[in-house]
Amino acid sequence: MKVASLHRYPVKGFSPEAMAGLDLSVGDYVPADRLYAVENGPSGFDLAAPQHQPKIKFLMLMRNEALVRLRTRYLDETATLVVEIDGHEALRSDLGTDAGRLAFEAFLRRQVPKELRGPPKVLTAPPGFRFTDSRRGFVSILNLASVRAIEGLVGRPVDLLRFRANVAVEGLEPWAEFDLVGREINAPSGLVLAVTKRIVRCAATNVDPVTGERDLEIPRTLAGALGHMDCGIYAEIRSSGRLNAGDLLEVAPARQPELPF
Repeated sequence: MKVASLHRYPVKGFSPEAMAGLDLSVGDYVPADRLYAVENGPSGFDLAAPQHQPKIKFLMLMRNEALVRLRTRYLDETATLVVEIDGHEALRSDLGTDAGRLAFEAFLRRQVPKELRGPPKVLTAPPGFRFTDSRRGFVSILNLASVRAIEGLVGRPVDLLRFRANVAVEGLEPWAEFDLVGREINAPSGLVLAVTKRIVRCAATNVDPVTGERDLEIPRTLAGALGHMDCGIYAEIRSSGRLNAGDLLEVAPARQPELPF
């Protein structure tokens, strides 16, 4: 496999950020990925005792496609979120401060009032936690051949960003990523990813990531044609290392079952 592209999503439900490389650590998440989320009304999330919450409790593309017009960019060094509308900077706020989070919340009340079920609140993930869709969603991997197979099913181009994956790969046959569950993927840096599960897709993939238009029925199409709604895989980080766009990845041989003697 070859790494075609890398992305992170600092604020859940908001803009992707293309990355040249990612430094990944054992047992951790993609740096700054899903580090923040915006409660859409009280969610019951407790920062002192964080528990995974359903995505519907937060602003997200599955139900809030109007978010697409807010283009966000996160500056790691200063924890600053920059928001642009129609190519013009509309907000710059420090999410590391109460004032900065309040400024972003007020901005959302002005810009997307129809998407809000209650007061928006910016949440910061405590150490060891992220606002991923899956409890074990450490790194998400997308097989671009499977995306092309979906294009054949729907009869039109499908943007890979609909799937909000961290790693997009080339070199596999369509749907061959499912055969990697339970196996390890090795990168040149010594990074080892252990594939844990398939990714079940939701209605967020129906939203065009550029226009915000809800113009496809990807989960329904997959279910009707293939009997499942899966595309992509999740992996955990078993050995630390750097992953770069363009890296060639190797799949470790499947482990032989132990003999009963």
